[in-house]
Amino acid sequence: VSGADAVVLGRSNIVGMPVAALLQSMNATVTVCHSRTKRLKEKVQQADIVVAALGKTEMVRGDWLKPGCVVIDVGINAVEDSTKKAGHRLVGDVCFAEAKHVASMITPVPGGVGPMTIAMLLKNTVQLARHSLGLPRIPLRTNASFNRVSVDGTA
Repeated sequence: VSGADAVVLGRSNIVGMPVAALLQSMNATVTVCHSRTKRLKEKVQQADIVVAALGKTEMVRGDWLKPGCVVIDVGINAVEDSTKKAGHRLVGDVCFAEAKHVASMITPVPGGVGPMTIAMLLKNTVQLARHSLGLPRIPLRTNASFNRVSVDGTA
């Protein structure tokens, strides 16, 4: 992450801004964009890391992505699909079918970020329970290697 160019699509207080702050704390260069950002496609094409949290069904297309980038799709949108029992299926803010051929890694929707969200909510619940009992906090990162720089300037 350190030194990577990251684009966060979405500026919500729930996902976009906290993710941007987290990436900055890991020494990424972060650009926060939204649905009305001018030349959005060009900004995304420069990114090593793309976090999509716009709430727009499959807005990010494969040709928007820099080859080899990492894509984290936080979006969850229902689209009509008569072949499904519920009459719809879930997709993200990134067109997975196109992006999987360009990105080196991509989170699926459903099943990508959702389970991590639940895991982190449970972790926070345990942290609060420990705090209420006067027990010490468990550190978030035990090996923050992204903050270490060797003598020759490499990570």
